[in-house]
Amino acid sequence: MLDCTGQILVLTGSPGSGKTTAARALVNLPGSAKVHLHADDFWHAIGQGAVAPFLPAAHAQNAVVMEALAAAAYAYARGGYFVVVDGIVGPWFLPAFRRDEAVVHYVVLSPPLDEAIRRCQARGGDTLTDAQVIAALHGQLADLGEFLHHGLPTAGLDVDGVVAAVVQAVESERFRLARAAG
Repeated sequence: MLDCTGQILVLTGSPGSGKTTAARALVNLPGSAKVHLHADDFWHAIGQGAVAPFLPAAHAQNAVVMEALAAAAYAYARGGYFVVVDGIVGPWFLPAFRRDEAVVHYVVLSPPLDEAIRRCQARGGDTLTDAQVIAALHGQLADLGEFLHHGLPTAGLDVDGVVAAVVQAVESERFRLARAAG
């Protein structure tokens, strides 16, 4: 049972960390009504002029995407939903999620790098498979600075184990973001 009406969970991690799989399972748990916002959908909404989000030139674009994603999350939260935001949301994008009165949890799934690369390369289709890019993103999300305690190691956990760990993290309140001052 996961009853977090009006709250937001930013579920992040490197590519291949299990964010989307866990988010899909979380929104199907009994409890409050839930919404799954997949950040990739917000990037794919950009047509002409889109820049691959992992490129340095995409920073301004990514900031706009995060603002839109956060606005959608807050709208659903105000409507009484528990919102699971699933995407690569590094600490540098957290200001977008610290501007409202909703409780926001920030959980960074942290699998071993080799596991993340293996998962990405096994997906197929039009997905990220470049080991160097995956490693770079994995490294960025391993360097959480003041948000280090928001990391959730997932080595050896199956989907049910990851979901259980995320539920425990949310319920512990240890992964809550402090609201921005002012």
